[in-house]
Amino acid sequence: MKCPFRCRRKDARPGELISAALEVFVEKGFAAARLDDVAAKAGVSKGTVYLYFESKEALFKAVIEAGAMSAVEALEQVAADGGSSASERLRRFMATCWQTMNETPLGDLLKLLVAESQNFPEIGRWFDTTIVRRVQNATRAIIAAGVAEGEFRPVPADTAADIVFAPFFAHIIWQRAFGAVMIDLPPPERFFADTLDVLVHGLLRVPGTGAQS
Repeated sequence: MKCPFRCRRKDARPGELISAALEVFVEKGFAAARLDDVAAKAGVSKGTVYLYFESKEALFKAVIEAGAMSAVEALEQVAADGGSSASERLRRFMATCWQTMNETPLGDLLKLLVAESQNFPEIGRWFDTTIVRRVQNATRAIIAAGVAEGEFRPVPADTAADIVFAPFFAHIIWQRAFGAVMIDLPPPERFFADTLDVLVHGLLRVPGTGAQS
């Protein structure tokens, strides 16, 4: 009778460790965080942590994947939805992106990555390859489709994708790093709506015009 409970605990353990690690990394930063801290937060021994994660770097990557991967997959699904206009896809895409960064711990992790990436470049490169490039590729796909369909004016999709993403990333960093002292920081909801409006209308092609609007 004891085995089912123990098996359930064993199956649940990685998720419990990831949740504990998230709190520790956000509180202490990557460099200062110790696996002993994660173990204490999860109520297990340090050896238990090593049963599931070979290093602090592996645990940190697991935290990022747990917080971001489902959102990345959802963004890719939005980008691939051919049943709606490019403008609508872009609005849904950015709404999902904003909600993920603003309303989940991923925003705190982004701030942490910005602070730590110079000291731990391998983690920064992994995050860029695993998360950022997939999001950028999905953004490019929406913009390129809008241009090909004549809805958006001809713009370089690579550059436009970076321009679309940059304000949202910047606001997350402003909010997490300087929110207490930036008294004129616009509320997230207003900033999101205004930014999206400017971006989408800046991309729209005015009938009868060429590359310039």
